[in-house]
Amino acid sequence: MVEWAAECVGGEARVVRPLHGEQGPWLLRVGETDVVLRTLTPRIDAEMIATGVAALTVAEEYGVPAPRLLGVDLEIPASVETVVGTTEWPQYGGPARVEAMLARVHVPLDPQADLPLLTRPIAVDDFARDRRDGRTQTTPLLRLADDVVQGMEPPATQKVFLHGDVWPGNVAWAGPTECVLIDWKSAGVGDPGVDFGELRKQMAITYGMKATGGSAYWDITAALNTPTVLWTAEATARRDGFLRDALRALGVAV
Repeated sequence: MVEWAAECVGGEARVVRPLHGEQGPWLLRVGETDVVLRTLTPRIDAEMIATGVAALTVAEEYGVPAPRLLGVDLEIPASVETVVGTTEWPQYGGPARVEAMLARVHVPLDPQADLPLLTRPIAVDDFARDRRDGRTQTTPLLRLADDVVQGMEPPATQKVFLHGDVWPGNVAWAGPTECVLIDWKSAGVGDPGVDFGELRKQMAITYGMKATGGSAYWDITAALNTPTVLWTAEATARRDGFLRDALRALGVAV
């Protein structure tokens, strides 16, 4: 696989390090150039590779901030892409910069092969349905929020290109004010709120930031697509606080 990536870029290649634990994707050095190799892992299947390729193809066509493809072979399947920055966030202005960047990502687009209609972020998961069907535990707050959103019609807006998994680890910074989304395996098409709601939820859980503005429907949808119990008690409490704020915005007593 490393040899294939070397042929795509041109030069001698070596693995610098894996980018997700001991699994891929992998950072490679080809000659003097750093690139990212994506292929099958226990958590990434062929469909995700194809979606990532389709997304980066659309991103290049529309000038969307994203890595650029250097090589693709969907028979393997694998792709090689450019490295676009660091995932270490700047001290100031991060969320506002990401929101501005998302506005550039959200170009009008219809669903197509490998870029499906998305009705929630990280669509490979459906934790709300798992709780609804009794496959996992729930809580009174999560049950209330699910009942509320199930009784609502999704906002009717123009369908746009979506990243589908906007969290701090998928935002690469080329400088204090310039950011680019990476890891497009969850991309698709749908309401901009899918991405914005996920960003607000992630900022609340990761940094304890209060969500301002936005759509309560999409904030609730994003919050519901998380495990009932998160990785720490603080993260769970922050998610629940974010969810209560969204419910109160709808006039629901919590």
